[in-house]
Amino acid sequence: MRRFLKQYLPDHETIRRNRWLRPFANTLLHPRLWCLNRHSAAGAVAAGLFCGLIPGPLQMLGAALCSVIFRVNLPLALLTTLYTNPFTIVPLYFVAYGIGRLLLGESGDFIAPPAFSAADFIAFANALETWMWSVAKPLGIGLLALACGLAIAGYLLTKAAWRLHLIAAWRRRHSR
Repeated sequence: MRRFLKQYLPDHETIRRNRWLRPFANTLLHPRLWCLNRHSAAGAVAAGLFCGLIPGPLQMLGAALCSVIFRVNLPLALLTTLYTNPFTIVPLYFVAYGIGRLLLGESGDFIAPPAFSAADFIAFANALETWMWSVAKPLGIGLLALACGLAIAGYLLTKAAWRLHLIAAWRRRHSR
């Protein structure tokens, strides 16, 4: 894994020379952000899974900030955010909305958005605003709960997978 990542990662001199990254060079060149071990990998996966549910294009920025704050592997955290894409984001948000409704104790079916009406656009806009506010609380709580759950699961699974890999490598070495 290390050899594979080193092929695609920029070296320290590239970061130093980049004019956009130069002001952050001291922070971005911290050794723990580029070290790949079981602790930094598990933390990076957790940060990436958590930040992957941030709405909009801010996912990678959130993962980068988490990597700097928690000193975990930066490239892996950025890569992990890619689990959300145009195909997966809608199902993930539906799951988050369901989790939020469950945590809030709300029952009943999904409230459908209002039908578009060009003739009475003002009424449609008001109905849409009302609908968005009714969905916002369960969705926000559900996104936070889902992000925390995914981060914890990713952290534990990465630690377990790394441990299983080390055990298998140790057995292969000692069976010779």
